[in-house]
Amino acid sequence: MRDDEFAAMMQFLWARLHEDETAARALKPGKNQDVAKLQARVLADVEAKRQLMDWVEEFPRRVEDHEGRVLWKRAARELWAGLSRDFRSPVIHALVAAYDGHRDFHPAWRLVEVEDEYEPREGTPMARTV
Repeated sequence: MRDDEFAAMMQFLWARLHEDETAARALKPGKNQDVAKLQARVLADVEAKRQLMDWVEEFPRRVEDHEGRVLWKRAARELWAGLSRDFRSPVIHALVAAYDGHRDFHPAWRLVEVEDEYEPREGTPMARTV
């Protein structure tokens, strides 16, 4: 994934989380406990997603903060920083997928569905044999 595409996805997610939080805070539950529970769940969901996004954004910075290291450690840092995008991007893809259908959602962001060979197929028992 290119840096500009990753940045666009992150920007898209920050904006959607702001919209979700604003909508949840606008709810006036009054005496309706179901609305109050839904509001609390949406706000908790927004916070959890923000923490995930903070982790995704912070991870490469944490690796880059150690500039004074010896050559082999710097080489390892550079290798890890390059691999980290592949490690982190599935988190962002999964979060973005929830907003498929939004007017600012790009079709290229859709997750490619891959059949997991270990997932039980319809009509098969849940137990796995080893």
